[in-house]
Amino acid sequence: MPDGDERCSNDADSVFGSGAITRAGGPRGVHVYGLPDLVMQILCRPTVMLEAGGKSTGVDRLKARFNFALLGETAVTELQDFNLAKATSCIPKMWCCFTLLFLTFQCTAWDAANSAPGCVLQRSNKPIYSKEGDIMLGGIMQLHLLNMPVMQDFLKISDVRTCARPSFRYLRHLMAFVFATKEINHNPDILPNITLGYKIYNSCSSVTRTVLGTLSILSNKGEPVPNYSCHRKSVLAGFIGDISSVTSYEIAQLVKLYKYPQISYGALDPLLTENNEFSSFYRTVPNERSHYTGISQVLEHFGWTWVGILTSDDDSGERAVQELRNVITQTGGCVEFTYRFNSEMNVAGTDRTEIIINAIRKATAQVIILSGTGTSMMQYFLHRDWKDVPHKIWITSVTVTSFKDYSFDKYLQLFNGSLSFSIKTGKIIGFKEFLSDIKLSMFQDYDVFDELWLDAFKCKLMDRESLHQDTAEYISHLPYCSGNETLQSLDSSIYDVFSFRITHRVYIAVYAMAHALHDMYLSDPRPGAVSAAERPSQEQRPWKLNRYLHNLHSKTPAGDELSFDFKGDVPAQYDIMNWVYFPNGSMTNIEVGRFDPMAPPDCQLFIKDSSILWHSEGGSMNKTPRSVCSESCLPGYRKAPIKQMPTCCFDCVPCAEGEFSNSTDMANCMKCPEDQSSNIKKDGCIQKITVYLSYYDSLGMGLASVAVVLSIITAGLLGIFLRYRDTPIVKANNRDLSYTLLISLMLTFLCSLLFIGRPAKLTCLIQQIAFGIIFTVAVSCVLAKTITVVIAFNATRPGSRLSRWLGSRVSGSMVLVCTLGEVLICLCWLLTSPPHPYTDMQSETGKMILQCAEGSSTAFYAVIGYMGLLSFASFMVAFLARNLPDRFNEAKLITFSMLVFCSVWISFIPAYLSTKGMYMVAVEIFAILASSAGLLGCIFIPKCYIILIRPDINTIILIRPDSA
Repeated sequence: MPDGDERCSNDADSVFGSGAITRAGGPRGVHVYGLPDLVMQILCRPTVMLEAGGKSTGVDRLKARFNFALLGETAVTELQDFNLAKATSCIPKMWCCFTLLFLTFQCTAWDAANSAPGCVLQRSNKPIYSKEGDIMLGGIMQLHLLNMPVMQDFLKISDVRTCARPSFRYLRHLMAFVFATKEINHNPDILPNITLGYKIYNSCSSVTRTVLGTLSILSNKGEPVPNYSCHRKSVLAGFIGDISSVTSYEIAQLVKLYKYPQISYGALDPLLTENNEFSSFYRTVPNERSHYTGISQVLEHFGWTWVGILTSDDDSGERAVQELRNVITQTGGCVEFTYRFNSEMNVAGTDRTEIIINAIRKATAQVIILSGTGTSMMQYFLHRDWKDVPHKIWITSVTVTSFKDYSFDKYLQLFNGSLSFSIKTGKIIGFKEFLSDIKLSMFQDYDVFDELWLDAFKCKLMDRESLHQDTAEYISHLPYCSGNETLQSLDSSIYDVFSFRITHRVYIAVYAMAHALHDMYLSDPRPGAVSAAERPSQEQRPWKLNRYLHNLHSKTPAGDELSFDFKGDVPAQYDIMNWVYFPNGSMTNIEVGRFDPMAPPDCQLFIKDSSILWHSEGGSMNKTPRSVCSESCLPGYRKAPIKQMPTCCFDCVPCAEGEFSNSTDMANCMKCPEDQSSNIKKDGCIQKITVYLSYYDSLGMGLASVAVVLSIITAGLLGIFLRYRDTPIVKANNRDLSYTLLISLMLTFLCSLLFIGRPAKLTCLIQQIAFGIIFTVAVSCVLAKTITVVIAFNATRPGSRLSRWLGSRVSGSMVLVCTLGEVLICLCWLLTSPPHPYTDMQSETGKMILQCAEGSSTAFYAVIGYMGLLSFASFMVAFLARNLPDRFNEAKLITFSMLVFCSVWISFIPAYLSTKGMYMVAVEIFAILASSAGLLGCIFIPKCYIILIRPDINTIILIRPDSA
């Protein structure tokens, strides 16, 4: 062991046993990792970034690839002098040793040829704050906002990076660490007789500085030596940090080898706890995946369906894009664009920023989600062209650092009116007073506080100007600090002491570690309480503490629960903040809602809309902005997708007839019930109007009147024929057929009235059958009259035997036989598919047409066809007999009547087929009336003219000259 009170130990021996490789006879405390997994993860892991120190040689490039710089030049020398005889105890691991030897020899040979200085890890490191104790907590905390490249000249950016812009908000995190430790040391109920100490390093958002600080804590040396531990009368219990997922990951990669517990107060990456790689990793902030649902619910709450996403160009940003896109799509939203900022602020990153700015200018989405690693992303919003970007609503995820940290309010006006998810605020009793009493004299040995005081109070410290050579001219004009400056005098927008979020998470992280340590020492099987004589020793194994952290159930002095789930996470709760930019140049945040993913689905999100102040350019600050690809389709319209566009982009198409939509943005219109139709606006259904050919309609009334008048005329003609039945004109051509024809025509006129009025079962059965049979009687009478005329004239020829066919019985039998054929057709119709009432819902919009369905179209057209056949036969016979010698040849009248009859019914068929509803019925009635009137007018009007007006020619001599 080294001299003095230092206790130096081999960490590899304490954690892995005695298998570490050492140089025989070498200096104590210098060790090289010997296990394969240790070698591969520490020596050969290519993810650790190195600080540039000039042109790299071949050996340095190889070291950079396998992280040999972590070993340092001493370790390489140790490998070169490695004594294989001393390595017999690690024969199972000898393959890894040979690999290291081979790489070392290659590096040595290469270095001999290229002796220029190369890339090495910075060796000197100083903690930003420390306090000795019996148990030490290692802290890796970010104190600066930016890790900026150093400008070598006006045009060239160096690869060397430096910490820039210390943050008072991050100072609060450090002070919360200090305050919690102070409380614990003064609390007799937690770790009695044991002092809790700490050593805290600044990560500066740099992987290199994080690794350097972690190794320094592990070895307790400013110049870290891997696998070397030299703590003074203390034992290292675990690590607190960091705020970034990237740097927390690097810490976890190192401390997992020794199973030291690590509690991060800001790492949100789900991968840190969702696999078994980091079993000793814990965090006091929720998994960032839990708030993606909250972002989608916010979008749904405000009706924002068209958004863009900006993330950092790293694994965290890539996962954020994928998961955000999934949850947004599930709630009906769409993503217009996704862009990623370069992870490094360099020339390429600046060019990429200009591309993103131009894309946002052209974008139609009014809402942009900002997610990813906030510290690296926010640097890009200092670009001068952001001020020309049209105002958008930004939703920042919990991973993005607070805007107020950057103090570049003139550049951040574009975030005015935006929303952000933040870690739920917590209470720290007495911390406000503790912060108010902080003075610079308390931190004389720590340079970072000089920068904070210089930035906040615009004063310089005596004998410390040399620390600020890059700003010497500016500092020379500043007054000296009095030493009495306190943070209480600062504006709350710079140094907020009223809402503790991440600060509170640092506080409970320290308390969680302390309570777990307390539980572990209380569980010591040795009798008695923990006393000064039984202080923690170096022999305590760090992995033991993990069991107590997993089972932790304690509270802070303010009553906050301290517990982790089986993954090492804490319950998730978020506040939703509204960022407001004031005309005086300051920004503030207002709590306007909350999101609790553990609550029931309907109660997870709460937003007080009236408290939100949106960005206003001449409009109301309370009017919610809109962000949609297409405006909402009003009721009465449906969404029609646009080809090659997301589902949120659509056209609004009116609903078709008989369909409706009663809410906005309906994908499909709904059909109205059969007895209803859509209204004019197509946003609802109304009862259809019942329509049929009624006596109250003008059309029905007109047709009924014509039918009645014609039937009266027919009855009058029948009366005339009966009155003058003994006159030659009546007696000529079988007056019985004339009576039958007049009666059938009168009934035909009257049966058309059956087609008018509300259809019923009985009327539907009667109307077509009655019309068919009665009208067939009329046509049969005309056919019989025609045949009688032909037979009568041919019977007068000498030797003709046709005279016996001239009796009334023959003509009556002819009518009966012809009518019987129609009766048979109608009987078959009734037996197979009779007519029935039918409601036509489709023919006319908004109307239900009541009518009689034919039942069988074949039977209907058979009835019409049979009558047409009889009429055509009558027409042909009458046409052939038109020139028979007689003063009054009835064949000519029958010819004209049949011509009218056939013309009407031939026109009826296309007219009947081309009409719908009650007009179809009207066409049929018109055909019945027209054809019947044609028969009545052509056959009987000329006879009535002779009977009534020219009785002088109503003599047998004039009618039949040959009778004289």
